[in-house]
Amino acid sequence: MSDNIAIAPSDVAHALDGVRSSAARLGATLASMTDQQACQPSALAGWSRGHVVTHLARSADAYHWMLTLARTGAEPGPRADAAAPDRALGEGAVRGGAELVADLRAGLDRLFDVAAAMPAERWTTLVTALAGWRHPAWFTLHRCRRELETHHADLDLGYTSADWPAEYVTWALDGTMSALAAQHFAVARIDAEDLGRSWTLSTTGPHVRGSGHALLAWLAGRGGASRLRSDLPLPAPPRWPLPPVPGWG
Repeated sequence: MSDNIAIAPSDVAHALDGVRSSAARLGATLASMTDQQACQPSALAGWSRGHVVTHLARSADAYHWMLTLARTGAEPGPRADAAAPDRALGEGAVRGGAELVADLRAGLDRLFDVAAAMPAERWTTLVTALAGWRHPAWFTLHRCRRELETHHADLDLGYTSADWPAEYVTWALDGTMSALAAQHFAVARIDAEDLGRSWTLSTTGPHVRGSGHALLAWLAGRGGASRLRSDLPLPAPPRWPLPPVPGWG
């Protein structure tokens, strides 16, 4: 995604409402997390729940940094280097449940504050993700929501991919399918039967059917393949999340 793609103020407001909604549901799940639960394994191999919450907090910091840059035109202090996320995980994951949750809440509050202060004309400013992706500042809100919803399920505290809102699943699938088509992913057609949506990706490969949340879980590397139907063996999806493509959002 390399062009300044315009977005209506109402669409920014809608995207921000989605992030707030995802953050509220995550906060409700974490409100009762104990110190013991914080150090127990998450659904992500090698990560405790403390790792997941720390990752979300530092991701919120990164999104705040990018939006501040977009708003002011100046870097708000040094940017974390590529090794910083791993260091932060190791240092932060050992904290107790209340400290972890407070850290995440503070990071999200800072993000919401800078988003609320963003002039409408600055939302199209290009920012660069740590992985090298360039996208308009408004896409940061979508990235944050994807992060919150995906890792909420990773916590293994009762919230699963089946709890993902249909509106979020539809958006995530649309963008993921565009990115997969750009990478020539060898799947001919995918049908999200409950959403009434279909995508044609390739001239070869299986025809895959299932619910939207099961399809997204499979493509995000969070299982789900057993809940899908396919006329051929399923290929392994590429590493997720995929870089955004023009028009995603």
